Amino acid sequence: MTANLAHVLTSSAASGGDRPALKLDDTVVSYAALDEASARVAGMLKSKGVEAGDRVGIMLPNVPYFPIAYYGVLRLGGVVVPMNVLLKERETGFYLKDPGAKVVIAWADFGEAAEAGAKEAGAECVLVKPGEFEQLLGEQEPFREVADRAGDDTAVILYTSGTTGTPKGAELTHDSMRTNAEIAVELFGISDDAVTLGALPLFHSFGQTCGLNATMVAGGCLTLIPRFDPDKALEIIARDKVNVFEGVPTMFGAMLNCKSADGADTSTLKVCASGGSAMPVEVMKAFEAKFKCQVLEGYGLSETSPVASFNHPDKPARPGSIGTPIRGVEMKVVDEAGKEVAQGEVGEIVIKGHNVMKGYWGREEATAETIKDGWFHSGDLAKVDEDGYFFIVDRKKDMIIRGGYNVYPREIEEVLYEHPAVREAAVVAMEHAELGEEIGAAVALKEGQEVTVEELQQFVKDAVAAYKYPRKVWLVDELPKGPTGKILKREIDVPSS
Repeated sequence: MTANLAHVLTSSAASGGDRPALKLDDTVVSYAALDEASARVAGMLKSKGVEAGDRVGIMLPNVPYFPIAYYGVLRLGGVVVPMNVLLKERETGFYLKDPGAKVVIAWADFGEAAEAGAKEAGAECVLVKPGEFEQLLGEQEPFREVADRAGDDTAVILYTSGTTGTPKGAELTHDSMRTNAEIAVELFGISDDAVTLGALPLFHSFGQTCGLNATMVAGGCLTLIPRFDPDKALEIIARDKVNVFEGVPTMFGAMLNCKSADGADTSTLKVCASGGSAMPVEVMKAFEAKFKCQVLEGYGLSETSPVASFNHPDKPARPGSIGTPIRGVEMKVVDEAGKEVAQGEVGEIVIKGHNVMKGYWGREEATAETIKDGWFHSGDLAKVDEDGYFFIVDRKKDMIIRGGYNVYPREIEEVLYEHPAVREAAVVAMEHAELGEEIGAAVALKEGQEVTVEELQQFVKDAVAAYKYPRKVWLVDELPKGPTGKILKREIDVPSS
């Protein structure tokens, strides 16, 4: 058997084709049907001249067509380029042109942007319309074998969100993606009778590895939500008897504070996994208490397939910690010179192991800046305790230097989340003539709650050193979020100080 990532599907289909692989409300797709449909996608792509190693864009929401296209590209030996369905024309052009994609398979509702991008990139656009796409696949000659791919061949090019400049494409291999999925199965106890909630976008590394690929490895069922809604998520957990929920912290917060939270039946829920950004300790404790389940927090990046560390289910969990490195991965915290810092000191997380990307597609200089002596430099600041648990302090670029003092936004955000009226909070830097940077906080309140900005300031002031509390606090209805629900600090409208 080759190292091709498509084997996570074909192996489970061979051992239990009748089992449900995917659900979307009343639609159920068995492993045999998913296997057959992916073979027909592979056949369609072959007829269009796609060969092993060629890149294919997938611009689909969380619907069964995504896995069908994903495994179809892989089984032919192609490289998947996942794309957010909300990308605009200029963005789709970049996502297809940069990797030199031959074809893009796109959701018809967003067809205009996909077709414009394909035209710019010289790629062919295949639009997916329910009913019509099934007819199209029925006409194809299926490609039933699985193309021979080496473990270090690229399987997926995941474009990072690009906080500065254009996004960079992280090349993830068949081995790194499959191993990461197998470890997720161990971490979350996913079995062949498990039901996983597919709420994370499948175009994102977390949803793809820990949701889709891990569930397919185990032979379980992934029940999909095309667009996250907390009430809908709780409804599906009850309806489909979901065992595993994976999400970003804002999803946990939304479910905790939604209308149906008090009456929700979450009795089948065993494990919840949080990643993507730091989980506020108060949110984690409240979620576990309300829904009677275990929340495991972990850490990773697109460049690490994505999982690098986790709170392991067989070890005591440390709230506020991202746990310890996963099997086969090393992590340490280093200073600016790359030297490991003393226990309890703050430094940058560096990562080494099977999960680290090959590099950034076509960006040798950026790769060399990020991977040094085999160690991936994350840009995240953390410290390690006496038991080897890692605690994220903040993103290197988010750290605020106020009058020469380092202030880590996450520490201040944790305090704000302790206030009973606060639903979401984000602490950001504000320009200041004398101090260089000042501390600001954007806060969204829980429904029906009232509090003044002065009261919030005082609340934080009572809990931290005088130089750390936010001098400017402003209330917002909602904080800006990315496609996974992660709070986007760079898009927060900061008032003038």
